[in-house]
Amino acid sequence: MICVSLAGPTAAACLRALEGVGLAEIRLDKMRIGPAGVREIFSRHPRLIATCRPGGRPEEKRRRLLLAAVEAGAAFVDIEIEADVRFRERLISAAHARNCRVIVSYHDFRKTPARAELEAVVGRAFASGADIVKIACQVRERRDNARLLGLLDLGPPLVVVGMGKRGRLTRITAPLLGSLFTYATLDEARKTAEGQMDAASVERLLLELEAYV
Repeated sequence: MICVSLAGPTAAACLRALEGVGLAEIRLDKMRIGPAGVREIFSRHPRLIATCRPGGRPEEKRRRLLLAAVEAGAAFVDIEIEADVRFRERLISAAHARNCRVIVSYHDFRKTPARAELEAVVGRAFASGADIVKIACQVRERRDNARLLGLLDLGPPLVVVGMGKRGRLTRITAPLLGSLFTYATLDEARKTAEGQMDAASVERLLLELEAYV
């Protein structure tokens, strides 16, 4: 399954981009938007992930945006594993009360850690209340892809992402090996992460590879 990552910049632009898209991540941290705009988006599409990465807004405002998404009908909410415990617990409680699945995400923008470290992160994320765990790491060497893909053998619901140009292999093959979905962009001009490929190309490659899996 392909998840299209979108970043507005406004609610109206985001809704236009969602036409014909089955699953999408809404990057609220990259948008000029308030709770009303968030509710407008998330009440009009049944399969959306609410994501608001830290750094661009005060934590309380970030929490309000994510809560607005959950209350409006988000199918998933993405919470960083490093988030403050109270921040995370309040969002998880609100999400589970509304049948919204929680993605606890881990990002390493410098490297792909050792297998044992990644397994420990996965365990910690599920222990914190995750329904799904996302592992996204910078791929420096080809074997980093193998390490990420190997996590899919653990069993519980995972999404693995290789960041950077060398991580594109992971983005294409992970859904065929057990990752719940892969992230893509509508086109090159609207990428929200390094190494992200356009959805049409990912879909074409997945269809080609499915015959060999």
